[in-house]
Amino acid sequence: MTQLPLRAQLASALGRSAATLSRMTGRGDGSVIGGRVGLLLEPDLLRKLAHDRKLALISATNGKTTTTRLVTSALLELGEVATNAFGANMPAGHVSALSQHKGAPYGVLEVDEKYLPEVLDTTGAGVVCLMNLSRDQMDRAAEIWLLAQKWRRALSGKPTHVIANCDDPLVTWGASTAAKVTWVAGGQRWKEDSWCCPECGGPLDRKDADWACRECTFHRPEPQWAVDDDVALDPAGERWLLDIQLPGQANRSNAVMALAVAAAFGVPVDRALPRLREVTSVAGRYTTVERDGRYARLLLSKNPAGWLEAFDVADPQLPIILSVNAQGPDGRDTSWLWDVDYRILRGRPVFVTGERRLDLALRLDVAEVPFTLCDTFTEALAMQPPGKVDVIANYTAFQQIRSEFGRAV
Repeated sequence: MTQLPLRAQLASALGRSAATLSRMTGRGDGSVIGGRVGLLLEPDLLRKLAHDRKLALISATNGKTTTTRLVTSALLELGEVATNAFGANMPAGHVSALSQHKGAPYGVLEVDEKYLPEVLDTTGAGVVCLMNLSRDQMDRAAEIWLLAQKWRRALSGKPTHVIANCDDPLVTWGASTAAKVTWVAGGQRWKEDSWCCPECGGPLDRKDADWACRECTFHRPEPQWAVDDDVALDPAGERWLLDIQLPGQANRSNAVMALAVAAAFGVPVDRALPRLREVTSVAGRYTTVERDGRYARLLLSKNPAGWLEAFDVADPQLPIILSVNAQGPDGRDTSWLWDVDYRILRGRPVFVTGERRLDLALRLDVAEVPFTLCDTFTEALAMQPPGKVDVIANYTAFQQIRSEFGRAV
């Protein structure tokens, strides 16, 4: 790799020092502060750090942290990989990740949907993976059709190879201006944000996974890759048993997206898939923690589509703790709680906590789901009998729970 200019070297080194100090003092994992320091000293540091690297950018509303981890694991077949493993998915996090692995020839970066155009323009990444778009943090990220439009503009005229989920009409529209697209039938359980054609505004006709606009030519592309329950189908039509350790259909979809990205880097399925099977948890997601004989499995869910996937993973025979905050990283607006169908929770013990527990309690009451209101997560966990319990929490609530258990990974 080309050596960095002196100023960029200094900025990168000071950023790494700030990150190390942050970790040593217990203020955080250093994945943001290091990048902020580096960018303060050299505003063009991300471009310089990305130069001469083979990069993949992973973006979506849900599943990008997990897919980033899976792709990273697969690309380790080729050599060292720089990645923002803890989800710091804005430019400061990208700078920190690339600085920490300054000699890595490969990079896999999770990218916030809103920042994808900027990061793509800055890094010139050769591969972009686009998985899904649904309502999330509307007070920050704006309307998702606007995000898809920004993706289209960002990809137009660039030589980037896009791996895109053709089952999501908004993703398909956002990716369709790219010079090269590999279409993956990754599934779309949450369809409430894509009943209208993003091209002309007409209604979309849906039949199973297929979709097409009733009023224009916009339609679902033919996929080269697909997921069929626990099986991945590659472009040659060969079927591969996924058998990954991460639970739920959403993660099987993430795995197929990861296999397609790995293939774009030249890693065949028979070498990539064993790497994917080694991943057991991602930044605390799906981890089981224990206290006084109570084993709590931690599930992260930040928006309506994410809650639908969390319900798919949760064990219907177990009690469940729900925790919701509305801090900056979560989005201040909790009106999205009304878009989630909580009736699936009827008949099981439900415990509600978090800073916005009253908002969630009202929603459950309207859905006629009995629940117990708890002031804290500690209180909710203490009310459980010894044994297993599922926990679904949104972002900052999830991180608070992880902190109680020493940020389990």
